[in-house]
Amino acid sequence: MLPPEEASKVAAEIRAVAEARGEDSDAPELVDLGTLRSKTGPLPLIPAADDNELSADELRDAWPLLDLEERSDGLRVLPREDAEDFFIALGATDQAALLLHFRPGQRRQWMRLLEPDDVADVVQEAGEEHKTLLLDLLDAPTRKEVTALLAYAEDEAGGLMSTRYARLRPQMTADEAISYLRRQARDKLETIYYAYVVEPDQLLLGVVSFRDLFAADPKTTVADVMETDVVRVSDEMDQETVSRIFAEHDLTVVPVVDRAGRMKGIVTVDDIVDVVQEEATEDAQKFGGMEALELSYLASSRRTMVRKRGRWLIVLLVGGMLTTTAMGFFDHEVIPMLMLFLPLIISSGGNSGSQASTLVIRAMALGEVRAADWWLVLRREMAIGVSLGALLGLLASLRVVIWGMAGSYGSHYVLLGATVALSVTGCVLWGTLAGAMLPFVLRKIGADPANASAPLVATLVDVSGIIIYFSVARLILTGALL
Repeated sequence: MLPPEEASKVAAEIRAVAEARGEDSDAPELVDLGTLRSKTGPLPLIPAADDNELSADELRDAWPLLDLEERSDGLRVLPREDAEDFFIALGATDQAALLLHFRPGQRRQWMRLLEPDDVADVVQEAGEEHKTLLLDLLDAPTRKEVTALLAYAEDEAGGLMSTRYARLRPQMTADEAISYLRRQARDKLETIYYAYVVEPDQLLLGVVSFRDLFAADPKTTVADVMETDVVRVSDEMDQETVSRIFAEHDLTVVPVVDRAGRMKGIVTVDDIVDVVQEEATEDAQKFGGMEALELSYLASSRRTMVRKRGRWLIVLLVGGMLTTTAMGFFDHEVIPMLMLFLPLIISSGGNSGSQASTLVIRAMALGEVRAADWWLVLRREMAIGVSLGALLGLLASLRVVIWGMAGSYGSHYVLLGATVALSVTGCVLWGTLAGAMLPFVLRKIGADPANASAPLVATLVDVSGIIIYFSVARLILTGALL
């Protein structure tokens, strides 16, 4: 704890930051602590209702704008129980940073608040150079559990699971099982809703709920009431697949087994909620045409942002150069009248391609579409692309004809309308097929289908759209406008 006078000052400053951030509601993500201080001068001391006591909500509001030292002071100002709850609720990145910032004598008491699976996440975030330091803060049994979890990749079921689960033997009676579970519950079990029935070698036989045990005759054995058809996941299964299994079976917890069927741990729904949010954020960032961020937006440095966003922008710039090159092949045929419709044509193809890639990427993520379904998707999108292209081409040609009848495009407006109609149809069809197939191509070469971003699809369609447009124009308008 801080001395009362210092605690009061820290609480008041954090409270002022939280209030200042709340007032700057138009663009809170663009405001940092230095900006707030420069706008207001020294932050005013705003007294709390209860002397210097800071609330967890106030600290949470100010958190993104505080540096590591201020975050540490904020935790020390909170009431002890609130501080512990606040620390447990933080992400592994923040927890790791704080633990390494705390004085050596403080680290152990904070580290021991965390479950083994959460400790494993913290150790992974802290990096290999701090692994031994953090593991030495744990008691021997917990250190053994955490070390076992660290053997798995962070995005595997084994990396998500908790090894603290309720277990029973099949020969136990219902009465014995209830008494045994009551003793196990005194330990820090991840969940007590279900108990897993295992052999001495940890081979998973079944699962039984507390409700079934209480409803059973006291002398009935666990083997007679357990459910043997258990949904389970492999310890090497990807976290995205695990989250899909949770959704498909409406689960709150799932057992994790190794290749031999031996029970290794459980994954709970609260872990999966974090996974779903992480995967959705990663896919959204990739689809926006950038590499996924490891940290939150505000926590990512400017250098990281430039690196993550710059790589894809360079790729897209090269694509733009190809667009310029494609136009160069038709420079002798480019007339102002044709240029009028170029943005309309290539944007239609880009938009249809972005739609198709979005739908296919999401269907892949949900398990609705597999790699083997590419031919089905191709045929489906071909029919859809022709229909959409014909509809948009008709509307575009009507615009040309109506304006042409008013004398805007000379005497060959019908041919110009036909050129625009066929070009729009061709670009929309090509854009739809390219957007739908690109995720399959990326998956085939081992890349993330989410990299088939809207900007990438649009750039590809821009190049091909120019070629389609001027090729059609050459066929139809040679001798008339060309």
